[in-house]
Amino acid sequence: MRMRTAFQCLLLFIWHGCLLTAVTSTTVCRRPPEENGSELSGGQLFFEPGTEVTLSCTQGYSNAGGSRKIICKNNGEWTTRELKCNPKRCPVPKSLQNGKADFEGIVYQNVITYSCLEGYILVGASQSKCLHTGQWSETPPQCEAIVCDLPVIPPYSKIVYDRAFSGNTVDFGFGGTYECLPPFVLFGEKRATCTANGTWSEPPECKLVTCPVPRVIENGFLSFAETREHGYTEKVKYGCNPSYVLVGPVEAECTETGLWSSIPACKGPCKVNIYRGRIMYKGLKIWIEDFSPNLVLHSESVTVYCMNNGRNCGYPVTMQCNDGQMPIPTCYEEPGAMSYKFRSGYLPSEIEQCN
Repeated sequence: MRMRTAFQCLLLFIWHGCLLTAVTSTTVCRRPPEENGSELSGGQLFFEPGTEVTLSCTQGYSNAGGSRKIICKNNGEWTTRELKCNPKRCPVPKSLQNGKADFEGIVYQNVITYSCLEGYILVGASQSKCLHTGQWSETPPQCEAIVCDLPVIPPYSKIVYDRAFSGNTVDFGFGGTYECLPPFVLFGEKRATCTANGTWSEPPECKLVTCPVPRVIENGFLSFAETREHGYTEKVKYGCNPSYVLVGPVEAECTETGLWSSIPACKGPCKVNIYRGRIMYKGLKIWIEDFSPNLVLHSESVTVYCMNNGRNCGYPVTMQCNDGQMPIPTCYEEPGAMSYKFRSGYLPSEIEQCN
């Protein structure tokens, strides 16, 4: 019986203790959290109503005014926090020569990211963080220019640099132009440039290029040319036989394709194929029998005269020599022998001309 009574008392004590704890937890204040840069020192977790505590600014923040005191109220909440804590500022970062610094702010925990312009390499830390001390975690880096050793010159070539320089290295962006020594031809990129990775762009290749023995043109000849293969950029001259006209360039050049440039042609003269009549040639009116020699060079023009029977007047018609061919206009009527001899004044070339 005594044991039962003791057990009941033990249960009653436990229940009463639990009830007391539950009631107490609704009135005490929990430890105020860190907020807006302010915090409570010490390790206490719960506070009785009416307890006053003193806040301070956390590491990396500075006191900007306002009461540091807060009080635990009966409902388990704290009075309004008035302490203002501002994050500490770090010095304004200096501009990075030949680079840039990217950042959103310069206060506690802000980060600066450094980078260099093309052609420069970053020496130092690429990032720096604003510490609680108001100082940056890293000293500013430097952007050093990328340099290249002098380029390799391919066989049978040379390089013409953009400008004069001294020493055995050049800066990023410096360049020149490759040239091949004749009869070699350049295949690849002519420009050479010191690139951002410190090496030169891919050099070209100089290959030997020759053209076949130049061919002789019909009714023409080669001037002082050797009957052999010719190298790139070598030239030969052409000429034409008497009374033939050279059409095209006088010179042909061996090109980088291994073929000759345009080869000219010799165009032949023409004969004025009328036997009786008057023509105009180079501004002069000439009877055909007095036109000697009867020879018109290629592309030259001759005028004959046709008759407008309806208006009883004459009119000129021009014909042009084209490589030995110069057809007579269909309107031209060659006079008979008697009319030509005794009535030449009535020929279309001699009478009034049509307007």
